Amino acid sequence: MKDMRVRLKFTEEVLATASGDPDTFEEYIASMSPDQSTRDEEIAAINAENAIDKRMTVFPRDNDGKPFIYNYQIKGFFKDACSMLSRIGRKSGEESKKKNAVNESSKITAYKKVIDGLIFVEPRQIIFIFDGDVGTCQRPLRAQTMQGERVALSNSETVPAGTIIEFIITMLDPAHEMAVREWLDYGKLRGLAQWRNSGKGTFVWEEVG
Repeated sequence: MKDMRVRLKFTEEVLATASGDPDTFEEYIASMSPDQSTRDEEIAAINAENAIDKRMTVFPRDNDGKPFIYNYQIKGFFKDACSMLSRIGRKSGEESKKKNAVNESSKITAYKKVIDGLIFVEPRQIIFIFDGDVGTCQRPLRAQTMQGERVALSNSETVPAGTIIEFIITMLDPAHEMAVREWLDYGKLRGLAQWRNSGKGTFVWEEVG
């Protein structure tokens, strides 16, 4: 087993992902988690009454009112990073083969099961550390429908560039350490949370402790 304590420093603002509408959020959490106690905890962490607009996506808050992200969002980032990086050097339609691997991600088969069952992140609530207040980001969303293009405004809470988070990554198999480092390096190109395709949520990292 191998533990790594890491610190992420965001180079762009991070957008919240949880719905500010408690009914919508409860329906989403209910679809994702069979554990009633966990579901109730996550719903309680969304202070929807304080959201300016219930259509806004918001950050959950701890008991002191500090915004945070859940540990499973880090694992979700790992899955996204591994999926993308494993495509490097692979021909269209070709499955990844260990013998032809060009990076650590390409060596991992059934990567989702590996990340779910062998790589863990703690604490469950990872607090954002930053100066100032939570901000907002509003942007247009475009979609092609049967009636033509439709445009709607999306609004999200944000924490600013320069925000820091710290957490511990536990790898039951130390052989996965190089892959984890590779995924963390990928964060400077493609980050966490919403609108990451535009560069939001990108970060640099360091090992601490």
